[in-house]
Amino acid sequence: MATTMQEMLDARGAMSATGNDPYKIFLEEDEIPTHYYNVRADMKTDHRPIMNPGTGKPATLEDLTPVFCEELAKQELNDTDAFIEIPEEIREFYKMYRPSPLVRATFLEKLLGTPAKIYYKFEGGNTSGSHKLNSAIAQAYYAKQQGLRGVTTETGAGQWGTALSMACSFFNLDCKVYMVRCSYDQKPFRRAVIETYGASIVPSPSDTTEVGRKLLAEFEDHSGSLGTAISEAVEVAVTSEGYRYVLGSVLNQVLIHQSVIGLEAKAAMDKIGVYPDIVIGCAGGGSNLGGLMAPFMRDKRLGNPAPHFIAVEPASCPSMTRGKFAYDFCDSGQITPLAKMYTLGNVFRPSPTPAGGLRYHGMSPILSQLFHDGFLDEARAVEQTNVFDAAVQFARVEGTLPAPESAHAIRVAIDEALKCKETGEEKVILFGLTGTGYFDMYAYDAYLNGTMTDYIPTDEDLERGFATIPDFGLE
Repeated sequence: MATTMQEMLDARGAMSATGNDPYKIFLEEDEIPTHYYNVRADMKTDHRPIMNPGTGKPATLEDLTPVFCEELAKQELNDTDAFIEIPEEIREFYKMYRPSPLVRATFLEKLLGTPAKIYYKFEGGNTSGSHKLNSAIAQAYYAKQQGLRGVTTETGAGQWGTALSMACSFFNLDCKVYMVRCSYDQKPFRRAVIETYGASIVPSPSDTTEVGRKLLAEFEDHSGSLGTAISEAVEVAVTSEGYRYVLGSVLNQVLIHQSVIGLEAKAAMDKIGVYPDIVIGCAGGGSNLGGLMAPFMRDKRLGNPAPHFIAVEPASCPSMTRGKFAYDFCDSGQITPLAKMYTLGNVFRPSPTPAGGLRYHGMSPILSQLFHDGFLDEARAVEQTNVFDAAVQFARVEGTLPAPESAHAIRVAIDEALKCKETGEEKVILFGLTGTGYFDMYAYDAYLNGTMTDYIPTDEDLERGFATIPDFGLE
């Protein structure tokens, strides 16, 4: 390590002693943050603005409010306020399941025989089974405050759709969910939970929208993608009075809400006198990794000792490791604004892998810029069978069945711990366990009976996706 653990702790102690550590100020006695953290305010090189494809200019509040709730649109464009107060109603809801536990994986450490200390922040302790509820309740709250009738959205693995249906039920809002078709078929009980909370759910692509009908006419057996489901949900939102579109990942506003994960993790680690050498998160759109690493990234942005950050993505959808850093549409129907991100092309069709939450063609603009600038240190793509090998190891010794998405982070956490075994280094590893895998037993069954396979797109597959990236002459 370039910096010793004691030096890190000494530096943090000096910050607190001089009153420069904001995290103490923004945590209540129950340790639930009272403010979100907005990493954009501390980015010396801000990520490129989202662009209006019609004008070729940065999107304005007026451009965004027909699609998003007004307060969420303001958060999307906010690059000045490092801390944004969490409304009391949202904090009260958080008390149902927050703070989420920070757990030391001592049994996994013993299994691996590693000197590393492995910690994970567990976000699966609510009915939605994932971290997605952190942003869902915030977005539903702002929709209710605006007096809307309801919201539309997409969902991949179903975690976001479940979380949003719960949040909308709490605030008595209508909720329309477009679920990626392969996940819709694979997870009937996830659909049942969403419907239990009162939301309607449609497999995407569908014949209920112009975008869906066009895709089905071209590809009758289309297995769906997050990009396609986004197109359908946006189309319905902008053509339905009293509705707005909400999204569970990628956008700046979502990373702001998910910062509660990292703020809590940082406070909990402070209490036990440890600081992570490595922070690991699975990366599909970027919400959970962005939330987990946010306050630690602030340390790095301010020039203080900070962890080594690793984003883990599926080899079947390698946006960061094999994608292009370019302006692209956030949806397959090409009706959303353009975002500068690592992308595989807006019509890239990922294989129908169990980790449906990671099957997105692009990556959060914030994480993309941090990766491009070298602040997000590393991205790794891992194969599906290796991911489930790690998931099974973890489940057998730690007692929690991880979601396929989370298991990507577990895979790399194990790999890093085994490196410590070889070198004798006592590193502290923190990863995000974003949710549980109890709706994913078909995938575990495929792994255990040997029918699971690995799909890695060829260069030719990727080129077909890259060909759809628009050329607006934007830098």
